[in-house]
Amino acid sequence: MADSISKILIIIVVISFVFFLFNKFKQWRATESLVKRIYQSKASLSLGMFMLSFGLNLFVSYRSVLEIVIGAVFVMLGAYNAYHGYKAYNHYIPQMEQN
Repeated sequence: MADSISKILIIIVVISFVFFLFNKFKQWRATESLVKRIYQSKASLSLGMFMLSFGLNLFVSYRSVLEIVIGAVFVMLGAYNAYHGYKAYNHYIPQMEQN
């Protein structure tokens, strides 16, 4: 059971990291300030999901107490990044629709 959950979390880690890189490249290439902020918030959300799933994967594949502590730090930072990235995205999207 833990092995299948670990594989699913690894897939989520890879997909969220790819989305993070994609949004960072789009952010760097964007010229308009609002569009840059939208891509930045999407990248923050993707980074948060990456860190959250990585931390959860450390919990699932328990080997030592140090991994639990590091996993807890990753889960907290990932949840913070994902939450604030989502809030920022929901803040900037209505502004984009007004323009």
